[in-house]
Amino acid sequence: MKKVLVIGYVWPEPNSSAAGSHMLSILRLYKQQGWQVEFATPAQPTEHMVDLAAEGISSQSIMLNCDSFDAYVAEYGPDIVMFDRFMMEEQFGWRVEKNCPNALRVLDTEDLQCLRHARHQAHKANREMTTADLFSDIAKREIAAVLRCDLSLIISDFEMQLLQDTFKVDARLLHHLPFMVNLAALPGKTADYDKRQHFMTIGNFRHAPNWDAVLYLQQIWPLIRKQLPGAELHIYGSYPPPKATALHNPKTGFLIKGWADDAFAVMEQARVCLAPLRFGAGIKGKLLDAMMMQTPSVTTAIGSEGMHGSLPWPGTIAADAEQFAAAAVALYQDEPRWLTAQQQATQLLHTRYDAATLGPQLITRLAALGEHLDEHRLHNFTGSMLRHHSMMSTKYMSQWIAAKNARE
Repeated sequence: MKKVLVIGYVWPEPNSSAAGSHMLSILRLYKQQGWQVEFATPAQPTEHMVDLAAEGISSQSIMLNCDSFDAYVAEYGPDIVMFDRFMMEEQFGWRVEKNCPNALRVLDTEDLQCLRHARHQAHKANREMTTADLFSDIAKREIAAVLRCDLSLIISDFEMQLLQDTFKVDARLLHHLPFMVNLAALPGKTADYDKRQHFMTIGNFRHAPNWDAVLYLQQIWPLIRKQLPGAELHIYGSYPPPKATALHNPKTGFLIKGWADDAFAVMEQARVCLAPLRFGAGIKGKLLDAMMMQTPSVTTAIGSEGMHGSLPWPGTIAADAEQFAAAAVALYQDEPRWLTAQQQATQLLHTRYDAATLGPQLITRLAALGEHLDEHRLHNFTGSMLRHHSMMSTKYMSQWIAAKNARE
């Protein structure tokens, strides 16, 4: 039986974030192979964390910057170690290599943090993203983690291309893994057009792109409400701060609902999902949920990025507040257009998000790497160079000598 260790940045919260849902789908995939799976994290437990024991997955609390991890990982003896985001690879990757050198090291990027950060910086400055924004210290750290690992899971085909074309990462180190949807578990039919009402959006309020989208909706909603005076906008999401709840306004139909016990249920009740994202990375769980519940959506180029390829978007992609509002109203009022969007959602799910296809592809890739790991690592010279002990040793030795001499 293979043993898998997943080192998480946070405890998985599949009902709070797309990242949590994606992580749980990967953990379940590993369990389906009959593998032993353990989840370890330095994060504190949270109220919305998933019950891993109920999934047959053991868990372990670990400490940052502590040698106790060395004994722990050596005793567990994993065949595969997956790091959740580059920060966990930075912290624990070298310890895994030292204690379990033959373990396959996988990085689950979730989304490219450096891309999201670069776009956020540009957005705050009200300008287009530049190469200088992208080639930040975060990018240097994140790309180094990608290069040090045997394989990195990339959720967006846009990011796959960016890594290869802009950062010159060898395709042999990358694997495209979007959200995996169990199509057989989807409802055969959802609520009809005339049984649905109002608009909705959903997203963890702690995630900066989601909070910015709520602020942007403050500009967009009056334009929609002017044409649909009886409509409401229901805004769901975990961890709403006081600054969010302060925006709740029943008079204008701008309603901060907060935590949703069943995200699919509230998505299905709405006629249209709104996702006016102005920066971010990866692919958007709320828009995938909308497709699964056959709820047409209006979003931006950032929102739809990496999600539909050459296939039509199940709704509308808008460029500014006026376009966004007009598209939302048109989709809300036009039943034939709305039904077409539903059909497009079904096509997208079957073409790009079928777990029955995506899961086996990943398992096959991991098996092939495991069989030829030495050869694979031999071809990754940049990665081996980044792992070499001399990369920063001269700097730190010099600093140590300087500090020692200063005390004498």
